Amino acid sequence: MADAALSLAGRRVLIAEDEYLIAMEVKRWLQHAGAKVVGPVPTVERALDLIEDDDVDVAVLDLNLGDGATAFPIADRLRALGVPHLFATGDVQLGQGSGYEDSPRLEKPFVEAELVRAVGKLIAPA
Repeated sequence: MADAALSLAGRRVLIAEDEYLIAMEVKRWLQHAGAKVVGPVPTVERALDLIEDDDVDVAVLDLNLGDGATAFPIADRLRALGVPHLFATGDVQLGQGSGYEDSPRLEKPFVEAELVRAVGKLIAPA
């Protein structure tokens, strides 16, 4: 995990997660790995606002953000900006027909090492 943590040092990571306890745990884990957390935010609108206001290096997106909202509009904006992201979700089928079926995904529940490794892989030099 040390190599992944090194790759997160100083990186700005957006978290979009509507479950408060999960959001706080993900935030704590990423900060422990040296990341600067943007958010967490529970809605599409707040995430889009943060993307416009802050430089984001990578994002962790809960696929389902409550009230039927999905993180796809956030992923669309991040994709347009060239910002890597992953979906942290318990949804086995990642939005069939969404264009994101092959996107990086971290299945809930996950542990700290899995999260840090997955985010680190997104921003590691090729």
